Amino acid sequence: MDPEKTLLLVDGSSYLYRAFHALPELKSPKGEPTGAIYGVLSMLRKLGADYKAEARACVFDAKGKTFRDAAYPEYKANRAPMPEDLAAQIEPLKDAVAALGWPVLAIEGVEADDVIATLAEQAKRAGWRSVISTGDKDLAQLVDERVTLVNTMSNEKLDGPGVREKFGVPPERIVDYLALTGDVVDNVPGVPKVGPKTAAKWLQQYGSLDEVMAHAGEIPGAVGENLRKTLDWLPKGRSLLTVKRDVELPVRLADLADGAEDPAQVTKIAERFGFRSWVRAPAEAPAPAVKAEGPAKRKYICISNEKALSSWIEILEKASLVGFDTETTGLDPMLARLVGMSFAFGDTAAYLPIAHDYPGVPDQVGVENAIALLRPWLESGKHCKVGQNLKYDAHVLANHGIRLAGIAHDTLLESYVLEVHERHDLESLALRHLGWETISYDDVTGKGAARIPFSSVSVERATEYAAEDADCTLAVHEVLYSRISKEEKLKTVYKTIELPVTTVLLRMERNGVLLDAAKLQGQSHELGKEMLEKEQKAYEAAGQPFNLNSPKQIQEILFEKQKLPVKKKTPGGQPSTDEDVLAELAHDYPLPKLLLEYRGLAKLKSTYTDKLPRMVNPATGRVHTTYSQAVAVTGRLASNDPNLQNIPIRTPQGRRIREAFVAPPGRSIVSADYSQIELRIMAHLSGDEGLRHAFAHGHDVHQATAAEVFGVPLDKVTDDERRTAKVINFGLIYGMSAFGLAQNLGTERATAQAYIDSYFARYPGVKRYMDATREKARTQGYVETVFGRRLWLPEIKSANPARRQGAERAAINAPMQGTAADLIKLAMISVQNFLDSSKLKSLLIMQVHDELVLEVPEDELKQVKDKVRDLMQSVAKLEVPLIVHVGVGDNWDQAH
Repeated sequence: MDPEKTLLLVDGSSYLYRAFHALPELKSPKGEPTGAIYGVLSMLRKLGADYKAEARACVFDAKGKTFRDAAYPEYKANRAPMPEDLAAQIEPLKDAVAALGWPVLAIEGVEADDVIATLAEQAKRAGWRSVISTGDKDLAQLVDERVTLVNTMSNEKLDGPGVREKFGVPPERIVDYLALTGDVVDNVPGVPKVGPKTAAKWLQQYGSLDEVMAHAGEIPGAVGENLRKTLDWLPKGRSLLTVKRDVELPVRLADLADGAEDPAQVTKIAERFGFRSWVRAPAEAPAPAVKAEGPAKRKYICISNEKALSSWIEILEKASLVGFDTETTGLDPMLARLVGMSFAFGDTAAYLPIAHDYPGVPDQVGVENAIALLRPWLESGKHCKVGQNLKYDAHVLANHGIRLAGIAHDTLLESYVLEVHERHDLESLALRHLGWETISYDDVTGKGAARIPFSSVSVERATEYAAEDADCTLAVHEVLYSRISKEEKLKTVYKTIELPVTTVLLRMERNGVLLDAAKLQGQSHELGKEMLEKEQKAYEAAGQPFNLNSPKQIQEILFEKQKLPVKKKTPGGQPSTDEDVLAELAHDYPLPKLLLEYRGLAKLKSTYTDKLPRMVNPATGRVHTTYSQAVAVTGRLASNDPNLQNIPIRTPQGRRIREAFVAPPGRSIVSADYSQIELRIMAHLSGDEGLRHAFAHGHDVHQATAAEVFGVPLDKVTDDERRTAKVINFGLIYGMSAFGLAQNLGTERATAQAYIDSYFARYPGVKRYMDATREKARTQGYVETVFGRRLWLPEIKSANPARRQGAERAAINAPMQGTAADLIKLAMISVQNFLDSSKLKSLLIMQVHDELVLEVPEDELKQVKDKVRDLMQSVAKLEVPLIVHVGVGDNWDQAH
């Protein structure tokens, strides 16, 4: 008996489905679907690294019926047929799993769960522990002191206390719990209207399903009545949901010994499916089975004293390009302080620790001395640096009074320009392009509550991690930039848009925005009063008090008491109360409208008026957002901590929040906003004469569209017709269907289709452009902006209609959104260059959608207003004029 031995079991069928639906549509070089294969093998790879096991197996459902189908013919009867793209991956996946050294099991007549339960039972009898990797809640019934569940997709681990915390019942009561709630996936009914909370409450009160059934007469209300009606079924349901632990298996534990990979077979599979670096031999093997392209790692050293640092600086000053990275005290760019810096060039990478503070830490140069020695190199524009998200490193250095110069390249942006649909973190880039398994931050600092600050990491371990980061950054750059350099359009986007705008964003973030905290606090009080008023009106409309934040109580009142029509159901089969459902019901019923209004007020209060004052930086008195370049696939910037781009403007309460974004005394807020930019880009791209004529002659394009669609003179267009035309204009450039347009207009589908037909008849160039763009996207797999930004569409050939149609809609809209994003970035660069060259004191402080916001001294107001408008309108030449509206005010709302 060896209690330390571990059996590692994988529910292959569970992960097969989840990987297929969670990952984008991936294809092999021959066009075979590979998404599920990629997902499952990635999970196995992670498990193999995380758990040392003496035996392991990956278990799949076998084809054909099981004993449960014989006992209950409706078992899993509602499950849709397996998608063809998924079915095609099962056998190749099994071969790949076996090649990775995992025994593969699929036993006829039973399910994967039964095989896993039987193996876990055998392991228990042998004194082993079992770790079961699954996403299936049914297997929680197996958990005990020797069996643990892990879910690599959610990083969840369930032992006995974990099961109790998650489900409200211990593992030995999971089957009783499932019998009461039912299992929608397996089509095993439970007690109608009994959800997880009720099931857990009953089992906590009575102890077991048998006792719940025995006391059914005591349970009041509709659920009690439903329970009594279901008593005859519950034993059968429990039986169907109980896993079988005594399946006759063709293998024993000894047959599942942790196997070795088959290098030849792994190579074959990797080549077939286009998998390179990540399907490799284990780390302890002498050489990877599949070698990825990329350089070898450099040698790593630690710079431990001033003399060594001075020698290093002499070498740094001669290097043509240096990989550079910082290690810091935190992630907030305005607050983080230096702990160390790393450098890479030639055949060496080095770490300079300057603020490690654990007991027994070796001698270090120290923060002040290091900054004094390195300042000339760091602030020199002649000494070129490459980093991963150097904007953050520049912030940290600025916190120490250093203005980083010489930002020649950024691997985050190189990846974003070259492969926007991929992950851009350094760990992923290293694996994808170099075949390097890098040390993660979690590896050196720990996770969660056990995490230690980087300053407490030993200098030796920190050197391994930090020097590798600089090394890896330089090596990734060499691979990525060589590819970008071969594509003139991509090189232009990288060199003239993404790299220059980084320094503009850095300055905007450090400028920050002044907030009137007292005004926000007053608005919070007003919103609170309005919420109470809405709450009372909701009680009146419902005929009783209830919790407006409880989906379950809302569900009961709307659909059980008021008998409103069910528009959509949750995955658990309950009527949905999400925002889309409430918005649809609000057209005809008062209570859903009140609930929507209450939610809107609550969101404004919690997200903005309550939260923004707490986000003011005490040192500057301003809020400092972070603009992320490498998030949106269209090239749009993302704003977070706080998100300044999502402040609502469609309601008076939302617009009032902008009143709190103010200028200090002697200054004004200036807002410069592109007018109808995406429609103008559509006119440019499509070449449609009607659209171009409307813009060229300064017509209101929505009014012009209404005149065309409704066949009336321009001056006879009504407000309603213009509003309809506006929905059509924006709906079609977002790929909206007749169904979607009908929903937005609140009209019949046939009427919406007639509007679309009329629109395309009047603007045939738009129709030609849309058709040609879809076809081009299908042919080459991507579309482009006017400036050459490449927007990849991995699912444009998907066999899944919903995914394919989504990609087609994106193909239409992405060039417009992407071009608009490019234009606003070019405008930011141009405006900042003007402010610098003119030595003005005006500040760029925000970028929101198609708008730039500045803080301008009164004596510069006239010059800045006129020049910013001119710069933004002339930053690029399209076939239709670019128009910019400029406003001025004491606050953002007045200016906008």
